[in-house]
Parts: sequence; structure tokens; C-alpha cells
Amino acid sequence: METSLTRTFATTSRGLRRTSPPMRLFEKAKQFGIWNPSTLDLTQDRADWLRLTGAERDVVLRLTSLFQAGEEAVTLDLLPLIMTIAREGRIEEEMFLTTFLWEEAKHTDFFRRFLDEVAQVEGDLSHYHTANYRTIVYEALPSALGALLTDSSPSAQVRASVTYNMIVEGVLAETGYHAYHTMLERNGLMPGQSLGIRNLKQDESRHIAYGIYLISRLIAEDEQLWDVAEQSMNQLLIPALGVIEDVFALYNPVPFGLQVEEFVAYATLQFQKRYLRLQAARGAAQSDVEALHQAAIDQDDG
Repeated sequence: METSLTRTFATTSRGLRRTSPPMRLFEKAKQFGIWNPSTLDLTQDRADWLRLTGAERDVVLRLTSLFQAGEEAVTLDLLPLIMTIAREGRIEEEMFLTTFLWEEAKHTDFFRRFLDEVAQVEGDLSHYHTANYRTIVYEALPSALGALLTDSSPSAQVRASVTYNMIVEGVLAETGYHAYHTMLERNGLMPGQSLGIRNLKQDESRHIAYGIYLISRLIAEDEQLWDVAEQSMNQLLIPALGVIEDVFALYNPVPFGLQVEEFVAYATLQFQKRYLRLQAARGAAQSDVEALHQAAIDQDDG
């Protein structure tokens, strides 16, 4: 057990590894992550909302309800991952993870403001949450992250990060951003909401980058963890794609001219890109993992 006589602090002994991927992401979070949902001008958004058809309103409200619950869920469920990384003494990673909690809480605030001021809806929106959505957000996410409270093993960390970063953020959220772009920006609608979504996407890109780094680091340390990651990804991809298909199955025709094939293909492509990056960590040296992620972070604009 660590005592006051044996405890050491990284920042007064070795310093901070400022070139490490987590610290580079922390720098980006400080630069790009400071935006306030409360200052977005939603005046035009409300006017645009009133001009939408009933079906168009419903699909926007459905998508927003999925994001609203998802952002609250990760805000509630994230702490065990931060605690696990902190207990391992990985100060650079913990420093960046503090921005996760702040940003997920901010995203929760953002979507609720849209519901209150633009859609002006009250009551329970959980009827929009299908069985596939509940499988991931109501069950898999809290289970995988909550497990870290009693099992902080590398395999448990892999399952938690795959669920959160690869599936919830990397498949569901990114496909949702694409849907907002298609519905709103392509049609010149709701400029305030569109700006907020662009800010969210930038935040989430940093979260996903860290998740891929974390899983890659763990796989590089123990190649057998690839099997854990692969199994988790394949199990959750099916209900994740099901969430997308559920939305399209409820409308005929689908509002805004949305095509299910486009969004399933988009989600699958996002998944496959990250899958290949994780696969590359098998048998890789830690220095190679660091270098690859440093390059990817430098190429990203936020």
C-alpha cells in the first residue's frame, strides 16, 4: 500500500511526456474544446423547425433523443475509466480524460437546449429508443464501463473502450453527425444546431483518437487482447447497425431523402477504418504505436 513516505508525483519526478498522444490530445482539447452551448443563437433554428413537415420534425426529434440519452449515459458511466487510468498512474492520459467528462456533460446540455428551445417538447422521449439502441446504451455501455470498478484488468479496459469509443462514438455518434449534416446543413436549416454539431464532432474525434490509442497500447502490450477487442467489436456492430436500420424502417418515404444504404455504408466504413488501426497494433512495439498515433493526431484539425 502506498504511504505518504513512498508516494511520488510524476510532475515533480519525471515531468510530463508532452509529445505523447494523450498530451497532444489534451493540447487540442484546450484549444478547440472551449465552446459554450448556451451562446449558440437558435433563433433561426426555431423558425426553421416550425416550417418542417410532421415527418421531418419526427426524424430530427428521434435522432436528437438518441443523442440526448447517449450523451447523458456516457456522462454517467465514464468515471470508472478515468479512475482506472488514474490508479495506474498514467497522469498524461488522466489529464486528457478529464476533458471527456466535461465535454460529454456539455453535449448533454447542448441537446437538451435544442429540445427545450427549438423543438419545445416535454415529456418522455424514450419511446424513440429501440431494442437495438437499448442493447448498447442501456445495457452494454454501463456494463462494460461499470465492470472497471471491480475489474481493472487490461481485458476489461479493452471491452470498455471498444464499447464506448469504437461503437457508441465511432459508429453511432459519427453516423448521427452525418445524418444531421445531411438533413440540416445540406438544406440550409438550423444554423445554430449545425454549428453545435460541428463542435461536438470535433470533441468526439479526440475521444475516438484516445480510445484507439488506449486499445492499441494494450494490444501492443499483450497480443492476446486483440481477440478480446475483435470479439467485442463484432458483437456490438450488429446492434449498432440495427439502430440505423430501425430509424429508416419507420418512415415511408424517409424524410429529407435519406437513404439507408448510405448510412449503413458510412457506419461500416468508420468501423472498418478503426478496426484496421487496432489490428495493426498486434505485435507492434510501443514506440511504433506512439508514433502512428502521434502522426494521426497531427493530421486531424481538431
